[in-house]
Amino acid sequence: MSFSDILYKILIQGGSYWTILKGLRATVEISCYSLLIGTLLGAFVCALRMSKIKILRFVASIYIVILRGSPVLMLLMLMYYGVFARSSLEALTIATITFSLNVAAHIAELLRASISATDHGQVEAARTLGFSAWQAFYLITLPQVVKISKPVYQSTIVNLIQWTSVVGYVSITDLTRVINNIASRTMQPMITISIGMLIYLALAYIVHGIFAFTDFLETRKEAVQ
Repeated sequence: MSFSDILYKILIQGGSYWTILKGLRATVEISCYSLLIGTLLGAFVCALRMSKIKILRFVASIYIVILRGSPVLMLLMLMYYGVFARSSLEALTIATITFSLNVAAHIAELLRASISATDHGQVEAARTLGFSAWQAFYLITLPQVVKISKPVYQSTIVNLIQWTSVVGYVSITDLTRVINNIASRTMQPMITISIGMLIYLALAYIVHGIFAFTDFLETRKEAVQ
C-alpha cells in the first residue's frame, strides 16, 4: 500500500476528515471557554490572594495550592464521576468547568507575580497627583501586568490545549480520542498519531501567531506615537 493510499484511508475513507474536524471542534471549544472563564476566575482569585483580609488570602492560597498541584486527569475524573455524577450536565460542560478551575489557579498566581513585579513607585506618584486607586491601577499597573504576564499566559494557553487531550476518559470525542479511534481502525498508529501531533502543533503555532501579531501592533503603535 502506497503512502497516499494510507493517507486516504486515514483522512478520507469513511468520512474520517469530518470526524477529525468534529473532534477538533470539541478540543477548541473546551479550550476557548475554559480560557475565558479561567481568566476571569483567576483575576478574582488573585484579588482574594492579595486582599488585606487574612481569611480571604488563606482561602485563595489553599485554592491555588490544591488546583495547581492536582493532576488534571484526576481532577476531571473527580468532577465527572464524583461531584457531578448525578447531575444532568453534559460531559463537555463538566470538562469546561474542570479546566476553568485549573486554569484559574495558574492565572491567579501568574497575575499575582506580575503585579508584584510592577513599579509601585509609579503608582504612588500617580496617587500624589490625584489619581484614584482604580485609575492608578487601570492606567499604570494593568498595562505593566499585561506586558509582564503575556509570555507565560501564552504558554498557559498552549498547555491548556494539550491538557484537553485527556477528556476522552470521560466519554468526550475530542481530537485525541478521534485520532486514537482512527489509528485502531486503520492499524496505522505511527502515521495517524503523527498527524494528530501535527494538528496540536498547528494549534500551538496559531496561538503563537496571535500573540506575535499583537506584539507587532503594539510596536507599530509605539513607533507612531
